[in-house]
Amino acid sequence: MARISSEQADRLPVSERHIVALDIDGTVLSHGFGGAGDDALGGHIDPDLAEAIRALYLAGHEIVLSTGRSVDATIPIAERLRIRPEWMVAANGAVTLKRDPLAHRAYRREYVEAFDPSDALKKIRTRLVTASFAVELADGGFLYTQPIPTGTLPSEQRLVPFEKLLGVQASRVVVVSPDHDLEEFLDAVSTLGLTHVSYAVGNTSWLDIAPDGVTKASALDVIASRMGIDRSRVFAAGDGRNDIDMLRWAGRHGDSAAMGQAVPEVQAAARRVTGTIEENGLLAALRERFPEVLGA
Repeated sequence: MARISSEQADRLPVSERHIVALDIDGTVLSHGFGGAGDDALGGHIDPDLAEAIRALYLAGHEIVLSTGRSVDATIPIAERLRIRPEWMVAANGAVTLKRDPLAHRAYRREYVEAFDPSDALKKIRTRLVTASFAVELADGGFLYTQPIPTGTLPSEQRLVPFEKLLGVQASRVVVVSPDHDLEEFLDAVSTLGLTHVSYAVGNTSWLDIAPDGVTKASALDVIASRMGIDRSRVFAAGDGRNDIDMLRWAGRHGDSAAMGQAVPEVQAAARRVTGTIEENGLLAALRERFPEVLGA
């Protein structure tokens, strides 16, 4: 792989830049390795993959981490990759971050989509009575009814009764129901008739709810417009149900790849399927898409 100096990063004309939108968990980051590169947020980033992402960044392409994680859990991944992207998408598209040019490591919340989650929460609670409920607030705080064990949520958290989740301005709602297996969970969610919200169910019994029409794809579309990059020069990769809209959007205009371990409906949303996270599938997809930077 060719080494590219940081001075080259600004030399690529806008007409030649690509947006490279990357999901984090299960795409860039794998879990359970426990190696020296793992940190408190959990997970392992393959060194060759990290080098490839950094090479694309230094070549002048726009790397956009696009994740369901909170802001607090997204920025450290960029730091581990040793990149400072201009844009990042958190909370499944509800929060879009922009790098602050006046501060070395700071990002500001450029766009925040918020909604009142009361109706959705009340409806879900009638079917999933033993579930844990949480709300990520528009200002970045996090209210929860029972602890949710994950490193992808905000650091500022507060235990509250269910009623305190109602009537707030939320960027997303999280519902976790370990008492239900995935099939039961999917069946319950399908019968809820949720309206005026966007939602995605994870590979475990985990439900993320965002404001109506807000997805990773909607956030990336705004970023592409702001940067003046044609949608035909967008590449996206992901592995979860919350990536479906992003993969379809990118594939419709440009290119998209689903990870090999993704469920069939996620794979069907992408233009192509790459290897699993264990097979370093993202690295293979990036090399195929950007041979001029990464080699075949």
